[in-house]
Amino acid sequence: MNEKLSIVKIGGNVIEHPDQLSRFVELFSKMEGPKILVHGGGKKATQIGEKLGIKARMSNGRRITDDQSLEVVVMVYAGLVNKNIVAQLQARGCNAIGLSGADGNCIQAHKRPVKEIDYGYAGDIDNINSQVINDLLMAGLTPVFCALTHDEKGQLLNTNADTIASEVAIGMSDIFETTLYYCFEKKGVLKEITEEDSVIKHIDSNLYEQLLKNGVIADGMLPKLHNCFHALRKNVSRVCIGDINMLTPDSNLFTTITL
Repeated sequence: MNEKLSIVKIGGNVIEHPDQLSRFVELFSKMEGPKILVHGGGKKATQIGEKLGIKARMSNGRRITDDQSLEVVVMVYAGLVNKNIVAQLQARGCNAIGLSGADGNCIQAHKRPVKEIDYGYAGDIDNINSQVINDLLMAGLTPVFCALTHDEKGQLLNTNADTIASEVAIGMSDIFETTLYYCFEKKGVLKEITEEDSVIKHIDSNLYEQLLKNGVIADGMLPKLHNCFHALRKNVSRVCIGDINMLTPDSNLFTTITL
């Protein structure tokens, strides 16, 4: 049996709150075995951009990344947010290394084709360089990926962090038994959106179809669950969704997703 690998994705709800981030870093640093962290930072990029007089443009919840916006997200994702997380992990004995997809040619992508909407320098992933990532893990390092990829022609691309986490988990599944963790503000997938503890603890393909039909899974949860099942169909062992407390060894209040 292959060694187990944990891939954890965190978003703005953790990054934006110092106490939440500190708690997350503490829990993540204590996770046993090889692990990879993927982070976003869109809220921070919007804040910094506004200070610079660059207003974020969004469509269907996704950032339109023009030239100026790309400069902002590169500064914020790969600089401010990434290095802050790496420094905090180092302080807790986790030998983290901050990366974009361009570093070590780890994540290759192409610029999203223009259809109804031109998303600018948004990247859709083509390939994960699993060998380079594995070399880092075998050297005792913990990769920390920001939400940037590259096209191998010198162009950086803004890429959805949930998708990066999913594709990295898929890419590493030939070497490891991979588990993907999505940490967000809820305790899991909820039966009732207004009831914080109404967590559905296990979802498989059949229940997923029922939940879709009944409208339980909707809005922002739709793309997240799509990424989950895409990963599972590509040999990721399991996916877990919940708040940062699901990383505690004795936690059972989160959603586990399997085929």
